[in-house]
Amino acid sequence: MSNWKKRSSGTAGMSSFGIGLTRLRKLAREIGRNRELAQALWQTDVYDARVIALLVDDPLQITSDQVEKQVEELGGGMLAHVFASCDATLAKTSFVVELADRWVRSDDPVRRDCGYGLLYEASKFSGRRAPDDAFFLACVKRIADTIGTESERVRLAMGTALMGIGKRSAVLNQAALKVARAAGPIEFTSASGKCEPFDVVKHLTADPLKKKLGVEP
Repeated sequence: MSNWKKRSSGTAGMSSFGIGLTRLRKLAREIGRNRELAQALWQTDVYDARVIALLVDDPLQITSDQVEKQVEELGGGMLAHVFASCDATLAKTSFVVELADRWVRSDDPVRRDCGYGLLYEASKFSGRRAPDDAFFLACVKRIADTIGTESERVRLAMGTALMGIGKRSAVLNQAALKVARAAGPIEFTSASGKCEPFDVVKHLTADPLKKKLGVEP
C-alpha cells in the first residue's frame, strides 16, 4: 500500500489491493471473456478491479462510445497504460487503428498517450489487419513534428510507438531511427524515482533486428 500512496499522481483517486499486473493478467486469463463482469468491475473505484475489467471485456462488443467515456475516467496515470496496451482488449477491437489515429491528433494529452500506446499495438499487426507503410510514415512524421512539445508520458508513448513502427520494415526502420536519433533518449520517472532513459535508437539498431530487416550495419 505504501508504494501505491507514492503514486498518488497516477492513481486517479482509486484504491488498490496491491496486486501486480502479472498476477492480474493471469487472473484475467483464468476468467476469460466476460462482458458483464467487465462492466461491473469498471464501476468500482479499485484499480485492480478496473485492470481486470480492461482485460476480460469482449472486443467484439466494445464500442467507440464506450471507450470515449472510459478514457475520460482514466485520470491519466497507470491505468491509461493498461487501457491502451498490456494485452488489453481495446487493442483487439475492429476500430483500433482509426481510434489510434484520432486520439494521437486529440487536444487531450491522455488521449494522445493512449493513442500512441494503441499505435504501438497496431505496429505488431500483420496481414489484412495491418495498416500500410504510408500510414506509419505519416505517424512517424507527426511524432517528429510534436515530440519536443509533449509531456513526459506522451513522449514515452511516442517512443514506444516509434520502436514498434521501426521494427516493421527497413523503410520504416530508417524513418523511425532518424526521429529517434533527433529526439534522443527519453527521460521518464516511475513510482520508485528516475529510471534509465528509454533509448529507442538502441532498440532499432540491435543486430538481430538489422539482420531480420536486411538493414546495413
